Amino acid sequence: MHNNNSKINYRLLVIPIVLTLMLGYGAGSSNLVEKIFAQTVSVTNIKLGNSTSTPGYGSPLLDEVKEYMATSFISWKATYTPPTSKELEQGMVAGYVNAFNDPFTHYFPPVEAQSFKDTVKGSFGGVGMEVGNREGVITVIAPLKDSPASKAGIKAGDMLLKVDDKDIADLSVERAVSLIRGEIGTEVKLTILSKNEKTPKDIKIKRQEIKIPTIDTKVIDGVFIISLYSFSSESPELFKNALIKFVESKNDKLVIDLRGNPGGYLDAAVEMASFFLPAGKIVVKETGTDPNMNEEIRSKGYNVFDEGLKLYILVDEGSASASEILAGALQDHKVAKIYGQKSYGKGSVQQLIDLKNGGSLKVTVAKWFTPNGRSITEDKIVPDVIVPRTATTTIETETKAIVNLILKEK
Repeated sequence: MHNNNSKINYRLLVIPIVLTLMLGYGAGSSNLVEKIFAQTVSVTNIKLGNSTSTPGYGSPLLDEVKEYMATSFISWKATYTPPTSKELEQGMVAGYVNAFNDPFTHYFPPVEAQSFKDTVKGSFGGVGMEVGNREGVITVIAPLKDSPASKAGIKAGDMLLKVDDKDIADLSVERAVSLIRGEIGTEVKLTILSKNEKTPKDIKIKRQEIKIPTIDTKVIDGVFIISLYSFSSESPELFKNALIKFVESKNDKLVIDLRGNPGGYLDAAVEMASFFLPAGKIVVKETGTDPNMNEEIRSKGYNVFDEGLKLYILVDEGSASASEILAGALQDHKVAKIYGQKSYGKGSVQQLIDLKNGGSLKVTVAKWFTPNGRSITEDKIVPDVIVPRTATTTIETETKAIVNLILKEK
């Protein structure tokens, strides 16, 4: 399972691509394609920071509780092993962090910290779905394409209640993820409550190695569709190649399908937005507690298409983070029309900090706003055209319906 849909102190550094590509598909288009192919994308990861000190925290109340627990507590179990001093310390740290009541800020003990980092790398064992905390309930953001979760019928918006009959209501997302994971080939039972249903259901899924898909393309009735499944370090280069295919198709209607895309690298979204925006146009605004962190992140100005391009973005409640940044930027600058359902609302920035004990602290450090100042978390991305879903709607039937709506536009 993959559960990171935010910036985590990594930055994608991209060599600027300077080119001009107009929607005139004459004899010169092959030369333009060659120019695009000639560009390269360089990716550099900044190392995770290391903490240098641990602030002290003294509390008469805590000292009083510790004394009573040490002198009075007796377990109801026949056999009982009291917590070690290290386990007590871990519990106090986790409680301190949890008191900030932010669903994206967590302390990871060493074992969970390593598991989380394995997830970030992009290949792992599990069932293949993004989850998040929505109003205190662990909820499916989106199943990954062709994953065991997707094939088992799990959908965006499904609420996760139990894992192998263990109630996970009070667990962090990361802890729930660790329960869902396991040895490849073994089975896990998930208790799911779907939207508009009153009765939970158990779904058994065999774990597999999960590799996050990135992109594919297709043409339906003359509409060229780029389906983007994540914003990985490879996404800008793959997106550039998909644009080349679009040019070669000689169509003028381009759809960027971000349904079920939980996000990823911020700079990947900026890179893609830059293909459609002039230099200097705001892609996203980032605001933190430190005024030095406040930043307006702007287009690199590739702006390769002219006004003949008809651009559409598809989103749903599984579209989060970098997906919302890209969709929001192109919507605010009126270069794309949005179809689908309201997005997830993941507009906060997390930093992952390595701690001396081998654990990690994932902490929210900033918030994202669209160029026009809309809060991605609170306002989400609202489509220009809402496409309702029913119990029988599938991605394929919805895609066809949206293509038909696009073709009817004048």
